[in-house]
Amino acid sequence: MDSLNHLIVLLSGWIEGFIHSLGYPGVVILMALESCNIPIPSEVILTFAGLLVHKGIFNFHLAALAGAVGCVLGSMPSYALGAWGGRPFLEKHGKWLLLTTHDLEDAERWVAKYGDWAFFFCRMLPIVRTFISLPAGILRERFGPFVLYTFLGSWIWSYALVWVGVKFGQHTEVFKKIWHDFDALIIGICLILGVWYIYHHIKRFRKSSPPSSKVG
Repeated sequence: MDSLNHLIVLLSGWIEGFIHSLGYPGVVILMALESCNIPIPSEVILTFAGLLVHKGIFNFHLAALAGAVGCVLGSMPSYALGAWGGRPFLEKHGKWLLLTTHDLEDAERWVAKYGDWAFFFCRMLPIVRTFISLPAGILRERFGPFVLYTFLGSWIWSYALVWVGVKFGQHTEVFKKIWHDFDALIIGICLILGVWYIYHHIKRFRKSSPPSSKVG
């Protein structure tokens, strides 16, 4: 537990230092990486940006805009990869991204139900928001609406998390006490959710994979 806590502190410290050094472009770059399926939590990126808003270093609206722009920029390579590789790419390499054909079917259902608005709603859902771009490319969804709704959904998500960071800055001592009293519980819940997500997707991937034929 201590090592996990230490890892979280190191990751948070690196993100904070990166944003401190580059300012708004740092937020754009980190959010772009997160949208490229690199596990850099937007919750840390944007709440720290909110802390800088509280300190008067960042502007609230520009910080949220930087988050949305970064998300759109990072979504484009994933969309292009999906459009280029199609379903065969997902079937061959999806396991490395913890994505299965079942996830693609889920995305198809979302698009069938909500149309282009599916990308707007998905951008405000944890985990799903990071991986929706690849299925969008595979499904060959219209690029213009995809970019527009990705931006709008990410903008709302960014505003919400930047606001959380501002409130954190206003009540730092209260939040520190809560974290100190419940750090093990909070980290434990995060760890359990992470392990469950990985296990669930690996299990789903194995079920969706065709059995290997024996030659002999």
